[in-house]
Amino acid sequence: MDDTTFKARIITGLSDVSPEAWNRVANPTGLAYDPFLSWEFLEALEASGAARPETGWSPCHVLIEGPGEDVLAAMPLYAKTHSQGEFVFDHSWADAYERAGGNYFPKLLGAVPFTPVTGRRFLVPPGPDSDRLESALLSAAVQIAAQNDFSSVHINFVGANTSERMGEAGMLVRNDQQFHWQNDGYADFDGFLAALSSAKRKNLRKERAKAQNGLTFKHLTGDEITEAHWDAFFEFYMDTGSRKWGYPYLNRETFSMFGERLADKILLILAYEQDAPIAGALNFIGYDTLYGRYWGCVAPRPFLHFETCYYQAIDFAIAHDLSTVEAGAQGGHKLARGYVPVTTYSAHWIAHRGLREAIDDYLQRERSAVEQESEYLMQRTPFRKEPS
Repeated sequence: MDDTTFKARIITGLSDVSPEAWNRVANPTGLAYDPFLSWEFLEALEASGAARPETGWSPCHVLIEGPGEDVLAAMPLYAKTHSQGEFVFDHSWADAYERAGGNYFPKLLGAVPFTPVTGRRFLVPPGPDSDRLESALLSAAVQIAAQNDFSSVHINFVGANTSERMGEAGMLVRNDQQFHWQNDGYADFDGFLAALSSAKRKNLRKERAKAQNGLTFKHLTGDEITEAHWDAFFEFYMDTGSRKWGYPYLNRETFSMFGERLADKILLILAYEQDAPIAGALNFIGYDTLYGRYWGCVAPRPFLHFETCYYQAIDFAIAHDLSTVEAGAQGGHKLARGYVPVTTYSAHWIAHRGLREAIDDYLQRERSAVEQESEYLMQRTPFRKEPS
């Protein structure tokens, strides 16, 4: 296939492309399913008003089309007027550029809104033209930024191999850290506990006992999830969002749309005191990974957050033979709960030479610091040390 057989087209919403066409490149046969790349998830954010120009997220997705306007590749892109809801923090970059007299916003973001989950950002099916299609998507993103006088292009939470290719293409690569739980073939939660040191094992058992005291926990998925459950969870979400972020982007309609479209890819964990739900955690189910996304409670209890978000997720992952639990961004407190440090990556194109050079210098030092911290933390996981 030569370059004349395909063209790039910008769409201002997922409603401009069919679910079938988008999903063929977002979750193609042969690759692990990613719920956050699906048309159903991304379009729900737009249709419900969570990711729209009014909230600072202007969709400008790129489609690469072949003869007959068949979608060959795609890239979720958003013009941003702020840096909220991204989890790759460039606020200091924006502040420095603004103080120097530049306009950092708008910028262009390749990401899944409000979702710090590593995944494919260049939606290219496997095949002989995959490299050229990825290059075409990257070129289109940079052209959009340059033609509209955007300060930068940011592609967040890419895989390690993609970050390496982006670096070779001239983008600046940034490393950060999350904490993930890995399933080492455990038969049950006690099997996981047996892998921990004696002191840590005792601590986790005490935490679970205190958190579970007087409560029952329900794991709901598929048609088990009702609108009443979403009503309860939305109250939890709004309480956490209002206190922690200051701006809870998702609205009540967003959750109903998730339930309508993706119920079999959702795990809703609810904690009940007698017959009333008092806390909950929303998870999405990937091919071999459980992704923890949102949590909240209306009746705080000791260790309830750890139980609802971390330990109940581990229970589900073991029972369903999932290899990983990703419990969201940051959180060094996860280390003591058996979640180990994992490096995350993003790639950045900066238009202004001076700003680009300053950020490049900063990122070189930051990458070294992230690597050193990861090595330090890996020596301090709660797992039993093998005798030397």
